[in-house]
Amino acid sequence: MSFWEHLEALRWHFVRALFAVILFSCVAFYFNEFIFDHIILAPKNADFITNEILCLFGNKLNIDYFCVNNLNLKIINTSMSGQFTISIWISIIAGIIVAIPYILFEIWLFVKPALNENEKKHSRGFVWVTSFLFILGVVFSYFLIVPLTLNFLGTYKVSDNVENYISLHSYMNTVSNLCLATGLTFEFPILVYFLTKIGIITPTFLVKQRKIIIIIILIIGAIITPPDIISQIMISIPLYLLFEMSVSISKKVFRKKIKKA
Repeated sequence: MSFWEHLEALRWHFVRALFAVILFSCVAFYFNEFIFDHIILAPKNADFITNEILCLFGNKLNIDYFCVNNLNLKIINTSMSGQFTISIWISIIAGIIVAIPYILFEIWLFVKPALNENEKKHSRGFVWVTSFLFILGVVFSYFLIVPLTLNFLGTYKVSDNVENYISLHSYMNTVSNLCLATGLTFEFPILVYFLTKIGIITPTFLVKQRKIIIIIILIIGAIITPPDIISQIMISIPLYLLFEMSVSISKKVFRKKIKKA
């Protein structure tokens, strides 16, 4: 195939992926009220499952911080078209998240003709593994990082004379950015797999840099969570497990490269 034929093939893969996003976005917009009331706005409520578990955990340790019974976020809209714009934006984000497996499948279909039979055999699970890690990251953020962040930012005050009135746009940005950022972070093992495959990194390099990686993980945990040590540890542990998984994947890929050589 010529360059323009490759470009034409890529264009149709992109069109089909875009159509899937639009389709799922329309479905999400149809169930707009359910998505907002029972999914997006749910983490700010005291009866949210994570908040109840954290409150129970906090009561056993005599720590009031984890209980959000007194959290009363007042979500307001300050723009005439604000609620409609947010509805469209959240529908698009939901469409992208749901369509991720199909988007990755289209990417794989585009790359597949360039692979030999052995590479095709070992890359068949790429779509499912990558999709699973992304969705796992989104779910992890939604059920743990988002409630902790809302609990801290929603109750923090510089003075008792200042009330918190959270704009709808600010709330949606916080929830969506945390979920998408964590979903992408959970793709780290896939990134390590390909970097090891093409020879940019080795398992020895990852092991030598373990102490630095741990510091980076703690910094990431401090950035995406409220500034308390317990929340930071709760977020850092899964990230560290992802790193160790990446080391194991890198070792496996590297052994296969040595064996083949």
